[in-house]
Amino acid sequence: MRPAEFEGFRVRVVAVVVAYNRRELLLECLEALAAQTRPLDAVVVVDNASSDGSADAVAEASPDVDLVRLDVNTGGAGGFAVGIEHAISAQRADLVWVMDDDTIPTSTALEALLAARAAAPETPAILGSRVVWTDGLDHPMNTPRRKPLASKSERRDAAAAGGVAVRSSSFVSMLIDAAAVKVDGLPIAEYFIWNDDFEFSARILRRRRGMFIPASVVVHKTKARADTDADPGERFYYEVRNKLWLFRASRALSWYERPLYLAATARRWMRTYRHSPDRATIARTFRSGWQDGIRRRPRPNSEYLASLGLDNGSMAAFEVMHG
Repeated sequence: MRPAEFEGFRVRVVAVVVAYNRRELLLECLEALAAQTRPLDAVVVVDNASSDGSADAVAEASPDVDLVRLDVNTGGAGGFAVGIEHAISAQRADLVWVMDDDTIPTSTALEALLAARAAAPETPAILGSRVVWTDGLDHPMNTPRRKPLASKSERRDAAAAGGVAVRSSSFVSMLIDAAAVKVDGLPIAEYFIWNDDFEFSARILRRRRGMFIPASVVVHKTKARADTDADPGERFYYEVRNKLWLFRASRALSWYERPLYLAATARRWMRTYRHSPDRATIARTFRSGWQDGIRRRPRPNSEYLASLGLDNGSMAAFEVMHG
């Protein structure tokens, strides 16, 4: 893969794919990345201790990929924290394009993101793609939400670049300015799953602009076209704990935004409970998530990853702004 010129500047774009036990989809994702009309400068795959041979398959099929093998499953949050840090520190990325292993970008997905970035009057720190399911319909799990308090000029500038102003974005195809990460930090690894991309992107975008770009399309090959409030079972623990960590410990939201998101969270929790076929599990995981979310705060990435036995020496440089 080679560096490419864009609007007269050399912009080094590195993709980060976090993988866990979806070998065939991971290989399909890598094929789609290799077919981008704007070639990537590097691809980093973080394998979260897969047991299905994913890492070995990548090493064999795509030897040019920078493969990071983790000895334990750190979840999406840990995988993206490790991967983004590696892309910036080891691969010298200017922009980091992140996605899960079940994300299949169309061939012009990256080109469209970069074109919108170049067209924006004020360069956005984060851009997100349109995410569809296998049937071509928008995926409800990754539907962008407009920035509720965007100024008239911000809405106008986003529209001029073919985008929509947003306050947060999804790790299912998010293009991130590395300079912003160096200031405001990485995803919080201890979130493990759920709300990690919301907290991270909202933290990056608190004082910066972000856009949703409909012309950039990726396919999210989940098992079903379901929203995030579909019955989560045991994983509801992470939804509750991580939201409390977000409200209590993160710098992602300003004081006047917190009531809006608190109200939205309460409605989501009630809807999840009402629609669940196993309300006992939802109630139990709510209690345990509430207790852990109130009793403590997430640890710095270097400390948390060290507790898992992972080498984390380069993480400390990115932790200055973690809540």
